[in-house]
Amino acid sequence: MCQRTRRTGYPARILHDARQPTKPMTRRHPPPSPSQSSQPTQGSAAGTRMLRILLVRDPHDADPLNVETIRGGLVSTGFTDIQTVDADLRLPDVIAASQPDLIIIASESAARDTVEHVCVSTQHAPRPIVLFTDNDDAQRIKTALSAGITAYIVDGLRAERVKTVLDVAYARFQLDQQLRAELDATRLKLAERKVVERAKGLLMQARGISEDEAYKRLRSMAMERGLKIVDAAQRVIDVMG
Repeated sequence: MCQRTRRTGYPARILHDARQPTKPMTRRHPPPSPSQSSQPTQGSAAGTRMLRILLVRDPHDADPLNVETIRGGLVSTGFTDIQTVDADLRLPDVIAASQPDLIIIASESAARDTVEHVCVSTQHAPRPIVLFTDNDDAQRIKTALSAGITAYIVDGLRAERVKTVLDVAYARFQLDQQLRAELDATRLKLAERKVVERAKGLLMQARGISEDEAYKRLRSMAMERGLKIVDAAQRVIDVMG
């Protein structure tokens, strides 16, 4: 039987036909289609899915063209999940049922009742709220922003600007929520620290022990009972405080 041998010292390799020179392999990526590149999704205004938008109109407005201009701007930039409703007593139920990602208010006068109605309806589940209006009264702007409006747009109702306005409003809302979460976390830590300090003080006074020893006892109690130290500290306060 004929056995093939290979000279030692030469690693095995793939040989190419010398008559057909090899070309470097390249991976071709098809260019994104316009619909893919411009789809408004959660993360930009937006990510992974199309935004649900609730367009709230002021029933007292005389000009319905404002709502149509906004809707036209949304549709032209790729938004398709758009629901239009009046700012009336049914609004809280509509918001709860539709769970919109973003709310737009169209109100010529930035009516306080309309703004408050929307903001109150979303206070337990905050969402970015954009108000398009013709009212540039400084006090009205301050009141709206204090109530929870994310972006107050005056004389900016042009279809080609709608998506840009929403992108900025969405980014601002996310930043605001992040800052609120960080502030809440800081406040919670301070509150927990006060509880632990008070429990240590009670143990030190009752047992005549040092601060370090009091903390060790709290930690041991927490470990034995599967509790957080702050929960163990609260139990000490409940019993000894």
